[in-house]
Amino acid sequence: MRKLLTVLGAIVLLSVISYAFDTPEKQLANQQDTQEQQEKVVGGDTEVEGDAATHGINQFYKFTGFRNVTHKHLIMIVVGLFFVFLAIRYEYEPLLLIPIGVGVIIGNIPFLEGAGLQLGIYEDGSVLNYLYYGVTAGIYPPLIFLGIGAMTDFSTLMSSPRLMLLGAAAQVGIFLTFLGALALGFAPPEAGAIGIIGGADGPTAIFLSSKLANGVNVLPDGTTVRNLIGPIAIAAYSYMALVPVIQPPLMRLMTTKRERVIKMKPPRAVSKLEKILFPIIGLLVTGFIAPSALPLLGMLFFGNILKESGVTRRLAETARNSLVDIVTILLGLTVGASTQATVFLKDTSLLIFGLGALSFMIATLGGLSFAKIMNIFLPDNKKINPLIGAAGVSAVPDSARVVQHEGLLHDPSNHLLMHAMAPNVSGVIGSAVAAGILLSFLL
Repeated sequence: MRKLLTVLGAIVLLSVISYAFDTPEKQLANQQDTQEQQEKVVGGDTEVEGDAATHGINQFYKFTGFRNVTHKHLIMIVVGLFFVFLAIRYEYEPLLLIPIGVGVIIGNIPFLEGAGLQLGIYEDGSVLNYLYYGVTAGIYPPLIFLGIGAMTDFSTLMSSPRLMLLGAAAQVGIFLTFLGALALGFAPPEAGAIGIIGGADGPTAIFLSSKLANGVNVLPDGTTVRNLIGPIAIAAYSYMALVPVIQPPLMRLMTTKRERVIKMKPPRAVSKLEKILFPIIGLLVTGFIAPSALPLLGMLFFGNILKESGVTRRLAETARNSLVDIVTILLGLTVGASTQATVFLKDTSLLIFGLGALSFMIATLGGLSFAKIMNIFLPDNKKINPLIGAAGVSAVPDSARVVQHEGLLHDPSNHLLMHAMAPNVSGVIGSAVAAGILLSFLL
Protein backbone atom coordinates (compact mmCIF):
# COMPACT_ATOMS: atom_id res chain seq x y z
CA MET A 1 0.00 0.00 0.00
CA ARG A 2 2.87 2.34 0.82
CA LYS A 3 4.40 1.69 -2.59
CA LEU A 4 1.12 2.47 -4.30
CA LEU A 5 0.78 5.72 -2.38
CA THR A 6 4.34 6.58 -3.31
CA VAL A 7 3.58 6.06 -6.99
CA LEU A 8 0.41 8.14 -6.76
CA GLY A 9 2.32 10.89 -4.98
CA ALA A 10 4.94 10.88 -7.72
CA ILE A 11 2.24 11.24 -10.36
CA VAL A 12 0.70 14.20 -8.54
CA LEU A 13 4.15 15.77 -8.19
CA LEU A 14 4.81 15.38 -11.90
CA SER A 15 1.47 16.95 -12.72
CA VAL A 16 2.34 19.96 -10.54
CA ILE A 17 5.72 20.24 -12.26
CA SER A 18 4.01 20.06 -15.64
CA TYR A 19 1.57 22.78 -14.64
CA ALA A 20 4.43 24.95 -13.46
CA PHE A 21 6.11 24.54 -16.82
CA ASP A 22 2.95 25.52 -18.68
CA THR A 23 2.04 28.69 -16.75
CA PRO A 24 1.90 31.95 -18.75
CA GLU A 25 4.34 33.57 -16.35
CA LYS A 26 6.87 30.86 -17.03
CA GLN A 27 6.46 31.17 -20.78
CA LEU A 28 6.81 35.00 -20.56
CA ALA A 29 9.94 34.63 -18.46
CA ASN A 30 11.41 32.21 -20.98
CA GLN A 31 10.71 34.68 -23.78
CA GLN A 32 12.37 37.51 -21.87
CA ASP A 33 15.38 35.33 -21.12
CA THR A 34 15.66 34.43 -24.77
CA GLN A 35 15.50 38.10 -25.81
CA GLU A 36 18.19 39.07 -23.28
CA GLN A 37 20.43 36.27 -24.48
CA GLN A 38 19.96 37.33 -28.06
CA GLU A 39 20.86 40.92 -27.19
CA LYS A 40 23.99 39.82 -25.35
CA VAL A 41 25.21 37.43 -28.01
CA VAL A 42 27.77 38.97 -30.36
CA GLY A 43 28.66 37.39 -33.66
CA GLY A 44 26.52 35.50 -36.13
CA ASP A 45 27.96 32.02 -35.50
CA THR A 46 27.47 32.23 -31.75
CA GLU A 47 23.89 33.46 -32.22
CA VAL A 48 23.05 30.59 -34.54
CA GLU A 49 24.53 28.05 -32.13
CA GLY A 50 22.56 29.56 -29.23
CA ASP A 51 19.32 29.49 -31.19
CA ALA A 52 19.93 25.89 -32.24
CA ALA A 53 20.57 24.80 -28.65
CA THR A 54 17.47 26.59 -27.40
CA HIS A 55 15.41 25.15 -30.20
CA GLY A 56 16.67 21.66 -29.44
CA ILE A 57 15.80 21.93 -25.77
CA ASN A 58 12.37 23.34 -26.56
CA GLN A 59 11.79 20.62 -29.11
CA PHE A 60 12.79 17.92 -26.61
CA TYR A 61 10.47 19.37 -23.98
CA LYS A 62 7.67 19.60 -26.52
CA PHE A 63 7.73 15.82 -27.01
CA THR A 64 7.98 14.86 -23.33
CA GLY A 65 5.08 13.62 -21.26
CA PHE A 66 5.50 16.54 -18.87
CA ARG A 67 4.54 18.97 -21.62
CA ASN A 68 1.53 16.98 -22.88
CA VAL A 69 0.08 15.62 -19.64
CA THR A 70 -3.45 16.59 -18.59
CA HIS A 71 -5.52 15.79 -15.56
CA LYS A 72 -7.40 13.22 -17.67
CA HIS A 73 -4.21 11.28 -18.31
CA LEU A 74 -3.46 11.23 -14.59
CA ILE A 75 -6.98 10.04 -13.76
CA MET A 76 -6.68 7.11 -16.16
CA ILE A 77 -3.17 6.22 -14.92
CA VAL A 78 -4.57 6.05 -11.38
CA VAL A 79 -7.38 3.81 -12.67
CA GLY A 80 -4.81 1.51 -14.26
CA LEU A 81 -2.81 1.34 -11.04
CA PHE A 82 -6.02 0.59 -9.15
CA PHE A 83 -6.77 -2.36 -11.45
CA VAL A 84 -3.27 -3.74 -10.87
CA PHE A 85 -3.69 -3.22 -7.12
CA LEU A 86 -7.00 -5.14 -7.07
CA ALA A 87 -5.46 -7.99 -9.05
CA ILE A 88 -2.39 -8.35 -6.82
CA ARG A 89 -3.81 -7.49 -3.42
CA TYR A 90 -7.23 -9.17 -3.65
CA GLU A 91 -6.64 -11.53 -6.60
CA TYR A 92 -9.67 -10.21 -8.50
CA GLU A 93 -9.27 -11.85 -11.91
CA PRO A 94 -5.50 -11.18 -12.05
CA LEU A 95 -5.19 -12.78 -15.50
CA LEU A 96 -7.51 -10.05 -16.80
CA LEU A 97 -6.94 -7.04 -14.57
CA ILE A 98 -3.15 -6.99 -14.74
CA PRO A 99 -3.01 -6.89 -18.58
CA ILE A 100 -5.88 -4.39 -18.66
CA GLY A 101 -4.39 -2.25 -15.88
CA VAL A 102 -0.96 -2.13 -17.51
CA GLY A 103 -2.66 -1.41 -20.83
CA VAL A 104 -4.49 1.55 -19.27
CA ILE A 105 -1.18 2.93 -18.02
CA ILE A 106 0.54 2.42 -21.40
CA GLY A 107 -2.37 3.96 -23.29
CA ASN A 108 -2.33 7.07 -21.12
CA ILE A 109 1.35 7.94 -21.11
CA PRO A 110 1.02 11.45 -22.57
CA PHE A 111 2.70 12.21 -25.87
CA LEU A 112 2.41 14.80 -28.62
CA GLU A 113 -0.55 13.59 -30.63
CA GLY A 114 -0.70 14.23 -34.34
CA ALA A 115 3.08 14.57 -34.67
CA GLY A 116 3.48 11.38 -36.70
CA LEU A 117 5.13 9.45 -33.87
CA GLN A 118 2.84 6.44 -34.40
CA LEU A 119 2.55 5.73 -30.68
CA GLY A 120 -1.10 5.88 -29.71
CA ILE A 121 -3.50 3.00 -30.18
CA TYR A 122 -5.67 5.15 -32.43
CA GLU A 123 -2.78 6.29 -34.65
CA ASP A 124 -2.46 4.38 -37.93
CA GLY A 125 0.76 2.45 -38.22
CA SER A 126 1.49 2.18 -34.49
CA VAL A 127 2.22 -1.21 -32.94
CA LEU A 128 -0.72 -0.86 -30.57
CA ASN A 129 -2.99 0.00 -33.49
CA TYR A 130 -2.00 -3.20 -35.28
CA LEU A 131 -2.64 -5.26 -32.14
CA TYR A 132 -5.93 -3.42 -31.59
CA TYR A 133 -7.12 -4.62 -34.99
CA GLY A 134 -7.82 -7.97 -33.35
CA VAL A 135 -10.37 -6.17 -31.16
CA THR A 136 -11.97 -3.91 -33.76
CA ALA A 137 -12.24 -6.72 -36.31
CA GLY A 138 -13.61 -9.20 -33.75
CA ILE A 139 -10.70 -11.63 -34.13
CA TYR A 140 -9.73 -12.15 -30.49
CA PRO A 141 -13.18 -13.11 -29.06
CA PRO A 142 -13.64 -16.28 -31.17
CA LEU A 143 -10.14 -17.41 -30.22
CA ILE A 144 -11.01 -16.91 -26.55
CA PHE A 145 -14.18 -18.98 -27.09
CA LEU A 146 -12.07 -21.72 -28.65
CA GLY A 147 -10.03 -21.89 -25.45
CA ILE A 148 -13.14 -21.79 -23.26
CA GLY A 149 -14.64 -24.68 -25.21
CA ALA A 150 -11.47 -26.72 -24.76
CA MET A 151 -11.63 -26.07 -20.99
CA THR A 152 -15.34 -26.60 -20.36
CA ASP A 153 -16.98 -29.75 -19.13
CA PHE A 154 -20.67 -29.76 -20.09
CA SER A 155 -21.39 -32.92 -18.06
CA THR A 156 -23.41 -31.18 -15.34
CA LEU A 157 -25.53 -29.42 -17.94
CA MET A 158 -26.20 -32.70 -19.74
CA SER A 159 -27.05 -34.48 -16.48
CA SER A 160 -29.60 -31.80 -15.53
CA PRO A 161 -30.84 -30.00 -18.68
CA ARG A 162 -33.49 -28.10 -16.72
CA LEU A 163 -30.72 -25.92 -15.24
CA MET A 164 -30.17 -24.50 -18.72
CA LEU A 165 -33.29 -22.41 -18.06
CA LEU A 166 -31.40 -20.49 -15.38
CA GLY A 167 -28.76 -19.47 -17.90
CA ALA A 168 -31.50 -18.33 -20.27
CA ALA A 169 -33.31 -16.39 -17.53
CA ALA A 170 -30.17 -14.45 -16.67
CA GLN A 171 -30.11 -13.00 -20.19
CA VAL A 172 -33.11 -10.82 -19.29
CA GLY A 173 -30.60 -8.22 -18.10
CA ILE A 174 -29.29 -7.84 -21.65
CA PHE A 175 -32.64 -7.02 -23.20
CA LEU A 176 -33.92 -4.80 -20.38
CA THR A 177 -30.72 -2.75 -20.48
CA PHE A 178 -31.06 -2.52 -24.25
CA LEU A 179 -34.45 -0.87 -23.74
CA GLY A 180 -33.01 1.40 -21.04
CA ALA A 181 -30.17 2.53 -23.30
CA LEU A 182 -32.68 3.33 -26.04
CA ALA A 183 -34.66 5.43 -23.57
CA LEU A 184 -31.48 7.38 -22.70
CA GLY A 185 -30.95 8.38 -26.31
CA PHE A 186 -28.46 5.80 -27.59
CA ALA A 187 -28.94 4.63 -31.15
CA PRO A 188 -30.31 1.06 -31.45
CA PRO A 189 -26.94 -0.50 -32.46
CA GLU A 190 -25.19 1.30 -29.60
CA ALA A 191 -27.90 0.23 -27.13
CA GLY A 192 -27.56 -3.39 -28.23
CA ALA A 193 -23.81 -3.34 -27.70
CA ILE A 194 -24.25 -1.78 -24.25
CA GLY A 195 -26.91 -4.29 -23.21
CA ILE A 196 -24.63 -7.27 -23.76
CA ILE A 197 -22.52 -6.14 -20.79
CA GLY A 198 -25.18 -7.78 -18.59
CA GLY A 199 -23.94 -11.18 -19.68
CA ALA A 200 -20.64 -10.48 -17.87
CA ASP A 201 -18.89 -11.94 -20.89
CA GLY A 202 -16.00 -9.78 -22.07
CA PRO A 203 -15.30 -11.55 -25.39
CA THR A 204 -18.98 -11.46 -26.38
CA ALA A 205 -19.22 -7.77 -25.46
CA ILE A 206 -16.15 -6.97 -27.58
CA PHE A 207 -17.44 -9.05 -30.50
CA LEU A 208 -20.84 -7.37 -30.54
CA SER A 209 -19.54 -3.83 -30.00
CA SER A 210 -17.00 -4.30 -32.81
CA LYS A 211 -19.93 -5.02 -35.13
CA LEU A 212 -22.52 -2.53 -33.86
CA ALA A 213 -20.74 0.35 -32.10
CA ASN A 214 -17.51 0.59 -34.05
CA GLY A 215 -17.59 4.22 -35.19
CA VAL A 216 -17.93 3.08 -38.80
CA ASN A 217 -21.49 1.91 -39.41
CA VAL A 218 -23.91 4.51 -40.78
CA LEU A 219 -27.39 4.86 -39.27
CA PRO A 220 -30.53 5.31 -41.42
CA ASP A 221 -30.50 9.07 -40.71
CA GLY A 222 -27.02 9.38 -42.19
CA THR A 223 -25.11 9.74 -38.91
CA THR A 224 -22.32 7.40 -37.86
CA VAL A 225 -22.52 5.26 -34.75
CA ARG A 226 -20.12 6.15 -31.96
CA ASN A 227 -17.06 4.04 -31.26
CA LEU A 228 -17.93 2.49 -27.89
CA ILE A 229 -15.68 -0.58 -28.03
CA GLY A 230 -13.31 0.70 -25.32
CA PRO A 231 -15.89 1.70 -22.68
CA ILE A 232 -17.99 -1.42 -23.28
CA ALA A 233 -15.00 -3.77 -23.08
CA ILE A 234 -13.64 -2.14 -19.93
CA ALA A 235 -17.09 -2.23 -18.29
CA ALA A 236 -17.65 -5.89 -19.18
CA TYR A 237 -14.27 -7.05 -17.90
CA SER A 238 -14.53 -4.86 -14.80
CA TYR A 239 -17.82 -6.46 -13.79
CA MET A 240 -16.44 -9.91 -14.56
CA ALA A 241 -13.63 -9.20 -12.11
CA LEU A 242 -16.03 -7.79 -9.52
CA VAL A 243 -18.38 -10.80 -9.51
CA PRO A 244 -17.25 -11.74 -5.94
CA VAL A 245 -18.17 -8.21 -4.81
CA ILE A 246 -21.43 -7.56 -6.67
CA GLN A 247 -23.22 -10.91 -6.56
CA PRO A 248 -23.15 -12.02 -2.87
CA PRO A 249 -25.32 -9.13 -1.56
CA LEU A 250 -27.88 -9.79 -4.29
CA MET A 251 -27.86 -13.51 -3.51
CA ARG A 252 -28.53 -12.86 0.18
CA LEU A 253 -31.22 -10.33 -0.66
CA MET A 254 -33.16 -12.71 -2.91
CA THR A 255 -32.92 -15.93 -0.88
CA THR A 256 -33.89 -17.05 2.61
CA LYS A 257 -31.65 -18.93 5.02
CA ARG A 258 -33.75 -22.04 4.44
CA GLU A 259 -33.31 -21.83 0.69
CA ARG A 260 -29.54 -21.39 0.94
CA VAL A 261 -29.10 -24.75 2.68
CA ILE A 262 -31.10 -26.80 0.16
CA LYS A 263 -29.02 -29.80 -0.87
CA MET A 264 -29.23 -31.06 -4.41
CA LYS A 265 -28.68 -34.60 -5.62
CA PRO A 266 -25.28 -35.28 -7.17
CA PRO A 267 -25.34 -35.07 -10.98
CA ARG A 268 -25.51 -38.39 -12.82
CA ALA A 269 -22.57 -39.81 -14.72
CA VAL A 270 -22.46 -38.84 -18.37
CA SER A 271 -21.20 -41.24 -21.04
CA LYS A 272 -18.43 -40.43 -23.51
CA LEU A 273 -20.89 -40.68 -26.40
CA GLU A 274 -23.07 -37.99 -24.80
CA LYS A 275 -20.05 -35.73 -24.31
CA ILE A 276 -19.12 -36.07 -27.99
CA LEU A 277 -22.66 -35.61 -29.30
CA PHE A 278 -23.47 -32.56 -27.15
CA PRO A 279 -21.12 -30.06 -28.87
CA ILE A 280 -22.12 -31.34 -32.31
CA ILE A 281 -25.84 -31.04 -31.59
CA GLY A 282 -25.31 -27.74 -29.76
CA LEU A 283 -23.42 -26.32 -32.75
CA LEU A 284 -26.19 -27.30 -35.15
CA VAL A 285 -29.07 -26.06 -32.99
CA THR A 286 -27.55 -22.72 -31.94
CA GLY A 287 -26.11 -22.18 -35.42
CA PHE A 288 -29.56 -22.50 -36.99
CA ILE A 289 -31.15 -20.28 -34.31
CA ALA A 290 -28.57 -17.49 -34.43
CA PRO A 291 -26.20 -17.80 -37.40
CA SER A 292 -24.79 -14.35 -36.57
CA ALA A 293 -23.24 -15.82 -33.43
CA LEU A 294 -21.48 -18.60 -35.35
CA PRO A 295 -17.97 -17.08 -34.95
CA LEU A 296 -18.38 -17.43 -31.17
CA LEU A 297 -20.50 -20.56 -30.79
CA GLY A 298 -18.77 -22.38 -33.62
CA MET A 299 -15.39 -21.91 -31.94
CA LEU A 300 -16.83 -22.76 -28.50
CA PHE A 301 -18.21 -26.11 -29.62
CA PHE A 302 -15.19 -26.80 -31.82
CA GLY A 303 -12.94 -26.42 -28.79
CA ASN A 304 -15.17 -28.76 -26.82
CA ILE A 305 -15.05 -31.36 -29.58
CA LEU A 306 -11.25 -31.19 -29.45
CA LYS A 307 -11.45 -31.86 -25.71
CA GLU A 308 -14.04 -34.62 -25.68
CA SER A 309 -13.03 -36.56 -28.79
CA GLY A 310 -10.00 -37.94 -27.00
CA VAL A 311 -7.92 -38.09 -30.20
CA THR A 312 -6.84 -34.43 -30.41
CA ARG A 313 -5.35 -33.97 -26.97
CA ARG A 314 -2.44 -31.90 -28.27
CA LEU A 315 -4.75 -29.47 -30.06
CA ALA A 316 -7.04 -29.23 -27.04
CA GLU A 317 -4.05 -28.61 -24.78
CA THR A 318 -2.81 -25.82 -27.05
CA ALA A 319 -6.25 -24.22 -27.29
CA ARG A 320 -6.88 -24.11 -23.54
CA ASN A 321 -3.37 -23.12 -22.50
CA SER A 322 -0.91 -21.47 -24.87
CA LEU A 323 -3.41 -20.00 -27.34
CA VAL A 324 -5.84 -18.62 -24.81
CA ASP A 325 -3.00 -17.18 -22.72
CA ILE A 326 -1.49 -15.35 -25.69
CA VAL A 327 -4.84 -13.96 -26.81
CA THR A 328 -5.72 -12.94 -23.24
CA ILE A 329 -2.47 -10.94 -23.01
CA LEU A 330 -3.09 -9.18 -26.33
CA LEU A 331 -6.77 -8.61 -25.64
CA GLY A 332 -6.26 -7.25 -22.13
CA LEU A 333 -3.38 -5.00 -23.12
CA THR A 334 -5.13 -3.47 -26.14
CA VAL A 335 -8.49 -3.08 -24.38
CA GLY A 336 -6.69 -1.26 -21.57
CA ALA A 337 -4.74 0.93 -23.99
CA SER A 338 -7.98 1.86 -25.77
CA THR A 339 -8.87 3.99 -22.73
CA GLN A 340 -6.68 6.80 -24.05
CA ALA A 341 -7.86 9.78 -22.02
CA THR A 342 -8.50 12.09 -24.96
CA VAL A 343 -10.91 9.53 -26.43
CA PHE A 344 -12.21 7.56 -23.44
CA LEU A 345 -13.09 10.13 -20.77
CA LYS A 346 -16.49 11.28 -21.95
CA ASP A 347 -19.97 11.45 -20.46
CA THR A 348 -21.02 8.45 -22.54
CA SER A 349 -18.31 6.30 -20.91
CA LEU A 350 -19.65 6.96 -17.42
CA LEU A 351 -23.20 6.31 -18.63
CA ILE A 352 -22.11 3.01 -20.15
CA PHE A 353 -20.54 1.96 -16.84
CA GLY A 354 -23.77 2.77 -15.04
CA LEU A 355 -25.92 0.88 -17.54
CA GLY A 356 -23.48 -2.03 -17.45
CA ALA A 357 -23.72 -2.29 -13.67
CA LEU A 358 -27.53 -2.20 -13.89
CA SER A 359 -27.50 -4.83 -16.62
CA PHE A 360 -25.28 -7.17 -14.62
CA MET A 361 -27.41 -6.82 -11.50
CA ILE A 362 -30.64 -7.44 -13.42
CA ALA A 363 -29.09 -10.56 -14.99
CA THR A 364 -28.13 -11.89 -11.55
CA LEU A 365 -31.56 -11.13 -10.13
CA GLY A 366 -33.19 -12.76 -13.16
CA GLY A 367 -31.37 -16.03 -12.56
CA LEU A 368 -32.11 -16.02 -8.81
CA SER A 369 -35.79 -15.19 -9.35
CA PHE A 370 -36.30 -17.89 -11.96
CA ALA A 371 -34.72 -20.48 -9.67
CA LYS A 372 -37.27 -19.59 -6.98
CA ILE A 373 -40.08 -19.81 -9.54
CA MET A 374 -38.90 -23.25 -10.65
CA ASN A 375 -39.02 -24.50 -7.06
CA ILE A 376 -42.73 -23.70 -6.89
CA PHE A 377 -43.41 -26.46 -9.44
CA LEU A 378 -40.79 -28.97 -8.32
CA PRO A 379 -41.36 -31.70 -5.71
CA ASP A 380 -39.52 -31.42 -2.41
CA ASN A 381 -36.95 -34.05 -3.32
CA LYS A 382 -36.03 -32.30 -6.59
CA LYS A 383 -35.90 -28.66 -5.52
CA ILE A 384 -32.87 -26.63 -6.56
CA ASN A 385 -30.84 -24.29 -4.41
CA PRO A 386 -31.76 -20.79 -5.69
CA LEU A 387 -28.18 -19.63 -5.17
CA ILE A 388 -27.13 -21.40 -8.36
CA GLY A 389 -29.41 -19.05 -10.33
CA ALA A 390 -26.79 -16.32 -9.85
CA ALA A 391 -24.39 -18.43 -11.94
CA GLY A 392 -26.58 -17.89 -15.00
CA VAL A 393 -24.35 -15.01 -16.09
CA SER A 394 -21.43 -15.86 -18.36
CA ALA A 395 -18.57 -15.19 -15.96
CA VAL A 396 -17.10 -18.72 -16.06
CA PRO A 397 -16.16 -20.10 -13.60
CA ASP A 398 -16.20 -17.11 -11.23
CA SER A 399 -19.97 -17.03 -10.68
CA ALA A 400 -19.98 -20.75 -9.93
CA ARG A 401 -17.20 -20.25 -7.39
CA VAL A 402 -19.14 -17.45 -5.72
CA VAL A 403 -22.17 -19.77 -5.44
CA GLN A 404 -19.96 -22.47 -3.93
CA HIS A 405 -18.56 -20.00 -1.41
CA GLU A 406 -22.01 -18.71 -0.40
CA GLY A 407 -23.33 -22.24 -0.01
CA LEU A 408 -20.46 -23.29 2.24
CA LEU A 409 -20.95 -20.20 4.42
CA HIS A 410 -24.40 -21.41 5.42
CA ASP A 411 -23.70 -25.15 5.35
CA PRO A 412 -20.06 -26.37 5.25
CA SER A 413 -21.21 -29.70 3.82
CA ASN A 414 -23.24 -28.23 0.96
CA HIS A 415 -21.09 -28.20 -2.18
CA LEU A 416 -22.82 -26.42 -5.06
CA LEU A 417 -19.95 -25.93 -7.50
CA MET A 418 -20.84 -28.72 -9.91
CA HIS A 419 -24.51 -27.77 -9.87
CA ALA A 420 -23.68 -24.09 -10.46
CA MET A 421 -21.49 -24.92 -13.46
CA ALA A 422 -24.59 -26.02 -15.41
CA PRO A 423 -26.27 -22.58 -15.51
CA ASN A 424 -22.83 -20.97 -15.77
CA VAL A 425 -21.88 -22.69 -19.03
CA SER A 426 -25.43 -22.33 -20.35
CA GLY A 427 -25.05 -18.61 -19.64
CA VAL A 428 -22.04 -18.54 -21.97
CA ILE A 429 -24.12 -20.12 -24.71
CA GLY A 430 -27.11 -17.91 -23.88
CA SER A 431 -25.19 -14.64 -24.05
CA ALA A 432 -23.65 -15.61 -27.39
CA VAL A 433 -27.10 -16.49 -28.76
CA ALA A 434 -28.44 -13.18 -27.44
CA ALA A 435 -25.57 -11.38 -29.17
CA GLY A 436 -26.42 -13.16 -32.41
CA ILE A 437 -30.08 -12.18 -32.12
CA LEU A 438 -29.20 -8.53 -31.45
CA LEU A 439 -26.74 -8.55 -34.31
CA SER A 440 -29.29 -9.91 -36.78
CA PHE A 441 -31.85 -7.27 -35.75
CA LEU A 442 -29.59 -4.24 -35.45
CA LEU A 443 -26.78 -4.56 -38.00
